[in-house]
Amino acid sequence: MKDSNDIQLHNVFKFFNGEPAVHGIDLVIRSGEFFSILGPSGCGKTTTLRLIAGFERADAGKVLIQGKLMNHVPPYRRPVNTVFQSYALFNHLNVWDNIGFGLRLKRLSLEEIHSRVEAALKLVKMEGLRSRFPAQLSGGQQQRVALARALVNRPAVVLLDEPLGALDLKLRKEMQVELSNLHKQLGLTFVLVTHDQEEALSLSDRIAVMHQGKIEQVGSPKQIYEQPQTAFVADFIGDTNLFLGQIAACDGLTLQVVTATGLKIMVKRECNPFSRSSEPVMVSVRPEKIQLSLDAPSIQVNCFEGRLQHLMYLGTHVHYFVELLSGDRLTVLQPNTGSILSDSNTTLYVYWAATDCLALPV
Repeated sequence: MKDSNDIQLHNVFKFFNGEPAVHGIDLVIRSGEFFSILGPSGCGKTTTLRLIAGFERADAGKVLIQGKLMNHVPPYRRPVNTVFQSYALFNHLNVWDNIGFGLRLKRLSLEEIHSRVEAALKLVKMEGLRSRFPAQLSGGQQQRVALARALVNRPAVVLLDEPLGALDLKLRKEMQVELSNLHKQLGLTFVLVTHDQEEALSLSDRIAVMHQGKIEQVGSPKQIYEQPQTAFVADFIGDTNLFLGQIAACDGLTLQVVTATGLKIMVKRECNPFSRSSEPVMVSVRPEKIQLSLDAPSIQVNCFEGRLQHLMYLGTHVHYFVELLSGDRLTVLQPNTGSILSDSNTTLYVYWAATDCLALPV
């Protein structure tokens, strides 16, 4: 019976010069899902991918692929193929021969090689460029060839190491759509390493956020964005406003958090594990959850006076930068409805519901 999980990491460590690059991570990636490992540079995400691929060997813990222990299995014997940011194409081979290179190493019949390469070319829409060499291709075309070369071997898992990082923004967006379509069409397990939050949110079934060699949180894009479990995840995924404070009061429904600057913020208690007063917490409020008003609203909870300091016009949205009377600075993201506040130093009020903010452990 086939294991329903294609990849499992159990308490995996990897050290470089005595320092842990990967620090005791546990991870399960299900068969057929598009899974992203997301985090800033140096967080251990590429090392984790290399441990799965076999280019690095775990110093402790277990790496399993389709239920089989892989710790001492070399890369070429693992049922995975990797697509690198640099593409790693052979410059002296044309498109057709680049894609078929791995099949020739496996000593497949010429008929089988021809059939598979032609199918891979069609899959990535490169049929008309089969005779070109890498130097004659654009970045996006080279990326398609690298994908086809990985897919032609029919791996159980496709590993993607920042595969779109070298592309310009427009082409990157187009290739994101192509990747998503390929994943749905093939039903293979895709594991993407990226530092691009938007890319991970738009492509993934689930995301693991890494920080300093550890996994901070695993969840769906919506869970990661709407219900971050740590201040790092809240701050790294998208934009947020963070307020450091202490619990002043709590009941069955809400927490009252008082910041060092004197702000009193009410947070809905649901999903907040805090139970005692004076416990330090970080309150996170997304910019799009905050409302603006030129007049003092009737709302009493989480309503603060401030002044407009600056704004950025983004076309569909406007980013406002506000300084509260307390000295706290926050950002507010509003849809562009045509009535844009434009005068700096304008007195205004910001407010949000207790359900629109989270209290996170410090």
